[in-house]
Amino acid sequence: MKIYSLSIFLLSLSLFSCKNDTATSKKVVTAPVVEQKVIPKFQNKGHELVYNFVQKVGTYQNLLDKKDVVYTYTYQTPDGKKDVATEKYIFQNELSYGKYQEHTRTFPDLEGTIEQGYDGKNYWLKHKDSLINDAKKLKTVAFKRPTNFYWFAMFQKLLDPGLNYAYVKEEKINDTLYDVVKIGFSASDKPTDIYQVYINKQTNMVDQFLFTVADFGKMDTPLLMQVNYEKIDNLIIPTKRKYKQSNWDAEVTDKPWVEVNWTNIKFNNGLAEADFKL
Repeated sequence: MKIYSLSIFLLSLSLFSCKNDTATSKKVVTAPVVEQKVIPKFQNKGHELVYNFVQKVGTYQNLLDKKDVVYTYTYQTPDGKKDVATEKYIFQNELSYGKYQEHTRTFPDLEGTIEQGYDGKNYWLKHKDSLINDAKKLKTVAFKRPTNFYWFAMFQKLLDPGLNYAYVKEEKINDTLYDVVKIGFSASDKPTDIYQVYINKQTNMVDQFLFTVADFGKMDTPLLMQVNYEKIDNLIIPTKRKYKQSNWDAEVTDKPWVEVNWTNIKFNNGLAEADFKL
């Protein structure tokens, strides 16, 4: 009787242990969270075309995910003047720094290395480690720092708030069919830049665009920019650019091009805000 009772006890204990192990070994499986992309309400066909283009080359969120960028900037004018700089940006708050090894176009009166930066509040300029407080030169820095940053991130920023889009027309240029979209800023108390992009209907890429430079009063005679791309770290970057004066029909003249190239592009370099302070 005692043996029988002991057997029953051991069997019960074994069954309870197995049941307990089974219960504790079960894992709660939940469905993965899929982030839903919020598609904006489009103003018109032009807005939708620009949106689709930006999704292809990379959005501003994609740039924010990269944190920062370092690259070599080369600007060559037809008259032989040239700027060569190491550019550094943090995409959050649009911090900007440039170290110019050559600057016969910008500050040709200064010999040797110059540095210029924007730390989120202030613009500054250094020449051979000495601070320069010349108001005219600092005004140039205040133009170049945000301008150089904007050109690098321009296609991503074509979806910034406060922009207006207008579908202009479909146009054939050299056997290539384009959708032409004009992009402008909301009304303000001063002239703002205008961009007219030519989106290749076959590739959905911007091959060229017209732009104005409101800061210099060039609103009636736009400049024509043509671009070539490279894929870098899953972003499509317009690394080769050239521009010249044109008209609103994007006619190409025999005038020489200004050439701008970006090379040695590297993202996510671990830059800190302190790197941009004077």
